[in-house]
Amino acid sequence: MKRITIAEVAKHAEVSKSTVSQYLNQRYDYMGEKTKERIKKAIDELGYSPNIMARGLKQKSSTTIGVIVANILHVFSTQVIRAIEDFCNEKGFHVIVCNADDDPAKEKKYIEMLWAKQVDGIIAFPTGGNVDLFKKLIDAQYPVVFIDRIVPGISINTLLLDNEKASLLAVEEFMERGYERIGIISPPLGRNLTPRVERVEGYKKALEKHNRPVNPKYIISGEINDMQAKIENMMKLPDPPDAIFAVNDRTLFEVLAYTKKYRIRIPEDLALINIDDVSFASIYSPALSTIIQPAFEMGNKAAEILINLIIDKDNGDTEIYRFEPQLIVRESC
Repeated sequence: MKRITIAEVAKHAEVSKSTVSQYLNQRYDYMGEKTKERIKKAIDELGYSPNIMARGLKQKSSTTIGVIVANILHVFSTQVIRAIEDFCNEKGFHVIVCNADDDPAKEKKYIEMLWAKQVDGIIAFPTGGNVDLFKKLIDAQYPVVFIDRIVPGISINTLLLDNEKASLLAVEEFMERGYERIGIISPPLGRNLTPRVERVEGYKKALEKHNRPVNPKYIISGEINDMQAKIENMMKLPDPPDAIFAVNDRTLFEVLAYTKKYRIRIPEDLALINIDDVSFASIYSPALSTIIQPAFEMGNKAAEILINLIIDKDNGDTEIYRFEPQLIVRESC
């Protein structure tokens, strides 16, 4: 099939090639509505499709960004990706999504692949294992934005939840409802796993704020495959927790699986609050009390920052953006 050219579109719309080019690049400042309508009609009638690769070479831009998520199975990750894609689509950018599985080696391959494909910038949920590589990107003034995790020693715009406040909201809600023994469940804690570390630290600070002892036996962290056994050991203590704070959706699933297996009633036998408002939270029985991360707001902001860096080519001062958690109280506590 013969490829339609800009020149043919221009001739059909009775405008210049530069006017068509301005239309395709959404530069409408001095373009009348009737002109825009003629160009759109010409594009539709001729079946014109822009040559993205050629346009990218001319503009020295691929109009593409990469998003590297730590674990695409998390509700938070998919919501952030959706917000990024929506924002980029509006701005005429394409998105390549990569799942690193919290594996620094896999993350490194994706960074190198995206760099080789000349994507204009990267939004990453960093593993923390590729500090030197990210430093090289910064030195090259390559646009990068981090989400959800702070990597020590790297000055990059980073967006994440106020994790300690999220833990405080959960602990204080349990206390107000009269629960005395509050436990917390987290995936493995590591130096670079900012949200998990901050949520556990926030839990401890919340207990100390209210003069409650921190019982190490009520703090569980480990791989998801081992979580059921760890929960069982905790619940078999002489004085097991009467409330549990699950730090994300994956740990929530493990708690729900355990309570179902052993017919533990929520909240009569065990109260429950988790971070991440999973899709079934309001229809589960009982409805689940959750702490919402403003994932769409965070994804939108991350994309906005990255696109601005791509357009302005000015990294300037970097910031850490903290977003407010919101407690949604339902029936599980």
